[in-house]
Order: sequence, then structure tokens, then C-alpha cells
Amino acid sequence: MTAQYQRPRYKRIAVIDIGKTNAKVVVIDAVSGSELAGQRTANTVITDGPYPHFDTERLWFFIIDALRQLAQTPGFDAISITTHGACAALLNGEGGLALPVLDYEHPYSDDVQKAYQALRPDFNETCSPLLPCGLNLGAQLHYQKAVFASEFAKVKTILTYPQYWAFRLTGVAANEVTSLGCHTDLWNPASRQYSQLVEKLGLLEKMAPVRAAFDVLGPLKREIADQLGLKEPVSVYCGIHDSNASLLPQLMRRKAPFSVVSTGTWIISFAVGCKTEALDPRRDTLANVDVFGKPVPSARYMGGREFEILTKGLSEPADDCLDVAVNEVIANDVMLLPNVVAGSGPFPRQTTRWINEPADSAQRYVAILLYVALMTASSLAIVDADGPIVVEGPFAKNRIYLRALASITGRNVHVGQGGTPTGTAEGAALLTGISVPEVHDTIIPAGLIDTLRYQQDFLERVGNSAHFAR
Repeated sequence: MTAQYQRPRYKRIAVIDIGKTNAKVVVIDAVSGSELAGQRTANTVITDGPYPHFDTERLWFFIIDALRQLAQTPGFDAISITTHGACAALLNGEGGLALPVLDYEHPYSDDVQKAYQALRPDFNETCSPLLPCGLNLGAQLHYQKAVFASEFAKVKTILTYPQYWAFRLTGVAANEVTSLGCHTDLWNPASRQYSQLVEKLGLLEKMAPVRAAFDVLGPLKREIADQLGLKEPVSVYCGIHDSNASLLPQLMRRKAPFSVVSTGTWIISFAVGCKTEALDPRRDTLANVDVFGKPVPSARYMGGREFEILTKGLSEPADDCLDVAVNEVIANDVMLLPNVVAGSGPFPRQTTRWINEPADSAQRYVAILLYVALMTASSLAIVDADGPIVVEGPFAKNRIYLRALASITGRNVHVGQGGTPTGTAEGAALLTGISVPEVHDTIIPAGLIDTLRYQQDFLERVGNSAHFAR
């Protein structure tokens, strides 16, 4: 699994980026790191069949069609891949799917859950907390094996999700540590090998070889290259879990300690250079495993999904209305408490409710943003995060969220500028050995919003005595 760094120089990298909500294929310029072109689509879930599952054939058609168009303009000479975690593909002996790729939000029956809980390793071994539904990949595999025994008996190879797409492109099967170390219960970060669970489930012989994210798995299959109209061989890289893809550019640019807040469907906070001793499995903290195989204290909650639910039907107010609403919300103690999506995050046992209903849509929108910032700050606090905070993803464009996060934590918040792509696409492109583009941060200082009393009220109401990370 040793990463290799002597790479051929590429001009443009095609990145396949499959998030839980949306999927895209973009082309990244190897010198500037800017996004030159891209195609996007929704990542749909099929609800019929044995269980809710991802529409992998629709995604495959989208990927091939997007690559075909992008091969013409602007062109690319390597492919890298990043996807969401908590996902695996179960291959039969012919290389097809023995079972559909399971949606991790599908719940299991009580008896299946209890049987799994009796099998799963201790948190001290995996740094992976017990999570609902299939957010522990080990729980998915146990469910599929227990409930669909005849189909599971046909499974020959198990692949983590980025590597499934690499397999379809190259025919080479692999697994990789950032996906294996993403709250799966399957990986021991300290020993850098599979946990006891893999043997307990009888899966060791089915797990594909572990390769480095930096490895070239092979050239694009000739028949696919012909379909795309490519005349020269195109290398396909092993790929990486999406939150770790967001983390990789920062690992290459910055010195520890610092924090990275990766925003999307999930808001995941990485405390780089900090210790794992403070992790609390009851509060959705864990150790993610970075691309170099090192454990990184992390905390997560479904912030993007919550924001989407809460703002449905709301239009974003104009900037001047937002600024007025911030003062009104704080002065009148208009506050939302967790959890909108139950069972995860720093306060998993809380039930959502409003303290003082918003007077209008602008106040509601601002109160939701303050809630997201308070939850992010809480996540940073419980992993003892230190140093500047780097925000990546959709919330990096939200002025009120950034100002609130800086003020609540009392720490500078950094946002990259200069036409760079999302951190996931940039991180995946960096696997190919291209140079790390220079980024000029916009720095949001603390103190732009007076949040002290508001955040103290929030902590008292959620019953948390811990202070926010400073």
C-alpha cells in the first residue's frame, strides 16, 4: 500500500465524483487545478427489488456518456475516482453484481441489528462507532449475508465503492484504506489491517487486494477506450473516499494542527494533527483513515441533508435582509435544536424543536444557518480540533455560515479562492501526481457576529457542558 510519487505528467484529469445526492464527471487542469468542464446528474435510489439500492447502470451510462463528450472537449489523459463511503459492490464470478449496491439509509429489522451488534468489534479496535441503518459497512455485509443467503453465496469479490467503478473501467479488482477506514467496522487503523469482523463474517478470502489510492490499476479497457473515441492509452487510478479526497489537498498544503470541514450531504470535521483518545462513539466521532493510512480524529452529522430539509420551499434572502435577520434572530433567541435527521451527530439523542418561532422567512433561513454552524462547532469541539478551520464544499460559499462558524469557535475560517474545483474532485485529481495548485485563502476572522450568549443558550438546551473548540 505504499504510495508512489514518480508519476507521468498529465495535462488534464477526468474525475468521476459520485456523492450520495449527486454524481458528476469533471475535467481538471493539471497545472492550475481549475475545473475545465463537467457533466452532472442526480444519484438516484431504486426502491424496488430486494432492498433500496443505487441505480448503478444509470450511473454507468452517465459516466460513459460524460467521458465520451469530455474526451472530445477539453480532453483528458488520466482518470481518477472518488465516491461517498458506507458502500460496497458484491461481484459474482463473472464480474457482475451478485446483489444490488445497497443504499446505506435502508434500515434493518431488530433481530438483524441485534445479531450484528453481537459480532461487531469494540470501538477501541476500529475507532468506528455503532451507527444507524447501513452506515457501518460491516452491518450492510452482515445484512446481505444473513437475509439473502443464496445470492450472497455467489459473491466472489467484495470491492469498496470507488474501486468498483475502477474495476468496471479496467477489469482490475482492488480495495483501498480511505473507504475501508470510513466507519465500516472492517478496519483496524492502528494495525493497518482488517478487523476481526472480516474473519467472523467469513469474508477475508472475498476481499479484493488492498491497493494505494495513488496506484494505477491499469489502462482503460480497450473496448471502452474505443467507445469513448480515445486513441492513446488512459491510466485509471485506484480512487479515494470523498471526504478523504477533500482532506488530501489540505494535507499537502498545510502544517498540522488544523481542521478541515468537508460539507455536502454530510458535514465531516477532520482534526488533523490531533489525538484519537478524545473520541466518543456515542456522539458520532470516529477515526477516519487518510490516504497515507493514518487515523484522523473526525466527527460528522448529516448537515447538508438537514439544511436541504429545513430550507425546502425557502428562497435565500438578499444580503441586506440576511444581515438584519442575523441580529434579530440572536436578539430574540430564535433557535433550532437538534436533531433534524435522528440518530447521528454530536447530540444523537436529541429531538428537534424550535425555541421561539421565526417571525419571517429571512429569520428562519438565518436561524437554520446558525444551527448548522453550531452543530459544526460542536463536532469540532468533541474531537479536540485545533488550529485554523478550512471549509470546503457548498457551505464554503455561504457568508453567514462562515462568519457564524468563525465567531462560535473563536478561530479563523479559511476558504480557498481562485477557481479551484470542489475538494473532492481536486483531491481525486491529486492522486495522479500532479502538482498541488497554489490557493489564496479568504480568511474569515472571529467576532463578525456576536454569538457568545446565543451559543451558551444552545449548549445549555442540548445539555452539553463542553465548550466549543477554541
